[in-house]
Amino acid sequence: MAEIQRFETISQYNSFNNNETLHPLVSVVDLSKAAPRSVAGMYFGFYTIFLKEVKCGDLRYGKHTYDYQEGTLVFMAPGQVVMVENITEVYQPKGYALIFHPDLIHNTPLGRHIQDYTFFGYQSNEALHISERERKIVLDCFAKIEYELQQSIDKHSKTLIASNIELFLNYCLRFYDRQFITRDNTHKGVLERFESLLIQYFASDKPQTDGLPSVSWCARELHLSTNYFGDLIKKETGKSAQEYIQTSIIDLAKERVFDTSKAISEIAYELGFKYPQHFTRLFKQKVGVSPNAYRNLN
Repeated sequence: MAEIQRFETISQYNSFNNNETLHPLVSVVDLSKAAPRSVAGMYFGFYTIFLKEVKCGDLRYGKHTYDYQEGTLVFMAPGQVVMVENITEVYQPKGYALIFHPDLIHNTPLGRHIQDYTFFGYQSNEALHISERERKIVLDCFAKIEYELQQSIDKHSKTLIASNIELFLNYCLRFYDRQFITRDNTHKGVLERFESLLIQYFASDKPQTDGLPSVSWCARELHLSTNYFGDLIKKETGKSAQEYIQTSIIDLAKERVFDTSKAISEIAYELGFKYPQHFTRLFKQKVGVSPNAYRNLN
């Protein structure tokens, strides 16, 4: 197994890339200053955003690979490991990395809603591909953060740096929305595969053996991260992935309750509910009446 280079602190990663540490909790790293290398794996103990500007091997993140191209942003939350594969020779990294420790954003507006930036949970093959115009905005945000790092640390530093990071992440939300739109055909293909997956699931004996399909299970089957899959379904349908699954279950339940040879509890078990009362509660919530009442009304 390839050796993994561990980076627990901002200064460790700065030193590795021949960058000066201006602040112990945040840095804008100029990767072109780094020595040529052939590192295969890296662990990051802090938030890391790469703006890659050169092809440098295939990045494996989880079980998926992504061949880096110019103008790509990849986001990683603390505690994640990336592996670079297919490196046949030493390469010179280029581009920038924005890195910041969780301690930087404690007790800040950004820290209170960092979980809203779900792209930190995306896989590398769900990276953000930015246009030249968007790249300029990213570099401008990095320059603002770098400017603050060049100043003496004072009582305003944390607020201003965190605010500029938040501004950058909000731009990235806009850019990802644009990417969801421009890749609409690809995403519709995912939605069709999602629908087929649910049809196949309920046509099998999986509901009886495995229970109800979860959002994370569906995402894995479609080779997507849970966060990216959830965001994609929400943007395509206006419903969360969980709501979409529940709607599919209720549509199927509406057909099955007409089979009067089966008790409602039996139908509930066939659909994957562990307890019939959970099925009845969901059915009434979605339809407005209980399964028995729906059967009698129709």
